[in-house]
Amino acid sequence: MSEARARLLDTASGLFYSEGLHAVGVERIIATAQVTRATLYRHFPGKDDLVVAYLTQADEMVRAQVDAARRENSSALDAVRAVGRAIADSIRAPGFRGCAFLNAAAEYPDPDHPVHKTVLAHRQWFLATITEILAAVGGIDPGPAARHFVMLRDGAMAAGCLTDPAPVCETFLLGIEGLLNSRRRTRRESGEQPRDERI
Repeated sequence: MSEARARLLDTASGLFYSEGLHAVGVERIIATAQVTRATLYRHFPGKDDLVVAYLTQADEMVRAQVDAARRENSSALDAVRAVGRAIADSIRAPGFRGCAFLNAAAEYPDPDHPVHKTVLAHRQWFLATITEILAAVGGIDPGPAARHFVMLRDGAMAAGCLTDPAPVCETFLLGIEGLLNSRRRTRRESGEQPRDERI
């Protein structure tokens, strides 16, 4: 990535996240990044391309967090908890303004728009990945449990920028434990012996 492209993307990403996608115009990005209009359009043919690049970069960051959680925790149970803690940490971070993808979907509701498609691709990947990790946990139906996890995350992301994030994060993490505890209850009722789940 060239220095000019990186500066443009970093500038746009900060403005998009803090102020909104439609609220920030191309002229503002050019002025803040201190580049020419020609430079912007050389790297990004249009504003939509810049928004997609911003979301792609955000997607890569989330993927890196999830990959780290899986790499650093050989137990699937611990990996689920680590992903939850990473989400809670992001909600507690200064300047948190909700989920970049949910915010983008609200501003670009057309399902055929490239921005909306980028949001859906990220969410499909996240759901599939959480389903995969929960399948490794065992003793739980991974599909419904993963959808429950994602809904807990969405709710925490929405509430975390509207009110004190501390109780929001506490409730979110308790919800994850509830999912995992339902697995343990099911095992006790069935008489199944515990095993050491590995990712």
